[in-house]
Amino acid sequence: MSAMLTVPLYRAAHGRTGDKGDRSNISVIAWHASLWPLLVEQVTEAAVARQFVHRRPTRVQRHLLPTLHAMNFVLDDVLDGGVNDSLNLDSHGKALSFLLLELPIDVPAELVSVLVGPA
Repeated sequence: MSAMLTVPLYRAAHGRTGDKGDRSNISVIAWHASLWPLLVEQVTEAAVARQFVHRRPTRVQRHLLPTLHAMNFVLDDVLDGGVNDSLNLDSHGKALSFLLLELPIDVPAELVSVLVGPA
């Protein structure tokens, strides 16, 4: 068994986001194809729900896009009612990708070379 390194998700993937009403849509795209199986295994609906527990999503759905080495998460009821309804200064879903990209993941030592950013 190889040694594992725990890193934030942003070292293995980047994200894109959007929002519609009180629903946030967050895509996670692997920086390298060899990281895709790790993302599928570790960036699950349950892991994302835990990462957003303080936003109280009522539902988290994951849609896999294996040809793109990407996945899309749809989080319901995480935007304080949405951009037009919230008293929050920034209720846009765009800021939420940063929260997701902080999710810790475990990467085998042999894949460290395909991670981005400082070690």
